[in-house]
Parts: sequence; structure tokens; C-alpha cells
Amino acid sequence: MSLTSPDGSITIEPDDGPGPSFLRKLTTATDWKTAFVIPALAVFTALVIGAIIIMLTGSSFSQMIEAYLALLKGSVGSLRAISATLTEATPLILTGLAVAVAFRAGLFNIGGEGQLLIGGMFAVLVGFSFTGLPWFVHLPLAIVAAIVGGALWGFIPGFLKAKTGAHEVIVTIMLNYVAYRLVDYMLKTELFQREGRNDPISKSVEPSAQLPALLGWLDPAMKVHLGLFLALGAAFVVNWLLFRTNTGFEFRAVGANPSAARYAGMSVAKVYILVMMLAGALAGLAGAGQVLGVLDRASPGFNAGLGFDGIAVALLGRSNPYGVVMAALLFGGLNAGGQYMQANADVGIDLISVIQALIIIFVAAPALIGAIYRVKTDASSTQISQGWGA
Repeated sequence: MSLTSPDGSITIEPDDGPGPSFLRKLTTATDWKTAFVIPALAVFTALVIGAIIIMLTGSSFSQMIEAYLALLKGSVGSLRAISATLTEATPLILTGLAVAVAFRAGLFNIGGEGQLLIGGMFAVLVGFSFTGLPWFVHLPLAIVAAIVGGALWGFIPGFLKAKTGAHEVIVTIMLNYVAYRLVDYMLKTELFQREGRNDPISKSVEPSAQLPALLGWLDPAMKVHLGLFLALGAAFVVNWLLFRTNTGFEFRAVGANPSAARYAGMSVAKVYILVMMLAGALAGLAGAGQVLGVLDRASPGFNAGLGFDGIAVALLGRSNPYGVVMAALLFGGLNAGGQYMQANADVGIDLISVIQALIIIFVAAPALIGAIYRVKTDASSTQISQGWGA
């Protein structure tokens, strides 16, 4: 499928080579069945296999039904459950977008963990360093700091990719570990560590920099916060950027065919840097949500694996910003419901990780789903090249 710029002046044909690349397969919805039916059937199949696993571990059919009812109740069965689902989904929307926007440009951003951590540390630093500021000044400052921190961490692999050809997967993975240890170090310094504590925990964020709880007036236990609207707004902005602007066209053109994009006068190096900075900014915003809206502080592990979960969300959402939102809501519901299921149905929460993994396996193998349910899909969508790039 060719790409045409918003003003119609440039058309880029995808560089298919011997077969569609893995990235193109995941970011291009070849038909409505591939875009909607296959993911839905993948979710259904994963839930069926999860049910079989529950029964194989010694549970009866009625106990399996009870477990799934608990999963449903814990995710959408009450206002508190919905709040928990939305709280879990909020950072997943942002980390999913951080992966999806890189996919669109033909890049694998595996560095969401590190970008989230650095963004969160920037946010918490601003959050406790300034006192006496009104919330409408302090909170935006902390959020902007998180965006800047994540963008700076994303700039490193983007720059190295553009200038040296270093593979972004390797660089971002290594930067994740750098971020882990850097956060551990910073939390033990006098600047960050809370007074009177020997463990690595930061000072508390000032109330003026905290993201307000949306339903706290009803129940303090409802943790869904203003970051939800920031995440939804980010999805809208990313969708507009990708599909309504020349910059977004350049991103997609480079992802479809870097050689043709370069021939058309686009700077592939600039696109790589901008895309990774944008991805880092989105992940950094997710970090802000964690430290300003959920925890009100930073501690080791406040990333909670959200950067890697964002990869799964982007895959399930097929790198469409609105698809990412829906996938994040699904995964958020599974996470929230899984905790309730563990507490009330005596089923380990590890089952949720199994179900999530199965969903991604089936989404990445549409031919398998097509064979099981006799659904015909575009033949090209079932091929995956051996490489990561184009």
C-alpha cells in the first residue's frame, strides 16, 4: 500500500523486497479482518486456552467459571473496579504509543522502561524541589520535566542510529539497564533520598505537583487520575501527527521505504532522531503518571515493567493510536481483574501473564487464527521476514 503526503505532492511505495517486513505486517492493516477480527479472535482463543490451563491445574469447570467471573468483576464489575482498570491502562496507553510511533518509522523501541524511569525521575525531582508554587504552575512544570527527560533518553538511541547505524534494539535494551542502575544510584543520593531513610526512596512530591484523583471525592481508594486524560490526549495528538501532518508522513514514509524517502528529499537521520525523541517523551509522560499520580514518590521498580508491556499493547493495537488505547484498556482490565481473581478465586495472577502472552502470539500469527476459525486473511499479512527491519 503506497503512502501519499497530505498535500498529495509525494507518493512513497513500500519497500517490500522478497516479502513484507515484520514491522510492516504489524503496522499495516491490510483488511478489516486483519485489523479487527483477528485480534478479537486472538483474545478469545487466549481466554479459552487460559480456561483449559485452569482446569488442568486441578480446578473444576465451575471453579474455572468462578475465576473468570472474578476476572470480569475485578475489571468492570464496579466503579472501583473500573477505576482500577483505568489506572492500570493509563501508563500502558503511553508506553504503547511510545512503541507504536517507532514502529511506524520502522524502528523497534525496546527502551520504554528506561525512558519511563528517567522521565519519572525528572518529574519527581521537580515535584519535591519547588515549594509554594500554585498547582497550575507546579504540575505542568513536573509534567514537562518528565517529557524532557524521556525525550533526552530517547535522543541517545535515535542519534546513534542516525549517525553510526547502531541498531536501536541493542542500544535501547542496554540503556534500560543503565537507567535501572542510575535510578538506584540517584535514590541513594542526598538530593533524592528521603530524610531519615536508609532505603532507596525519594522525597515525597509536593501536593501542588500531584495529578489529582478523578474520583477521590467519591472514594479515596479510587486511584484513577488526571493522567488518563493526558494519555487519551496524547493518543489523539499522535494520531493527528501521523496521519494529518507532513512530519507524520515522513515518519511513515521512512518506515515504509527509507531509500525512497531519502530519494524524495527526506532526511532519514532526522526522522530517526525525532521519532525516538517523541517515543521517549511519551514514555517519560507515563513515568510522570506513576510518580505524580499513583505513588507520589520514586522507588526502585516504579516502572513496574510498563515499558515492556507497552510492546505487547502496540502489537495488539497494530500500532494505530486508537487501537493502542483499546489494547491498553484490555490489558489494564486483565491486570486489575487478575488481582481480584487471585484474591477471590484462588487462581494465580501469573495466569494473566500467560493470557497476555497468548494474545500476542495469536495476533502475530494471523495464519494460525485463520486456520483455526477458517477466516481468510490477506496472504501477505501472514508472512514474516527473518529480519527486524525492512
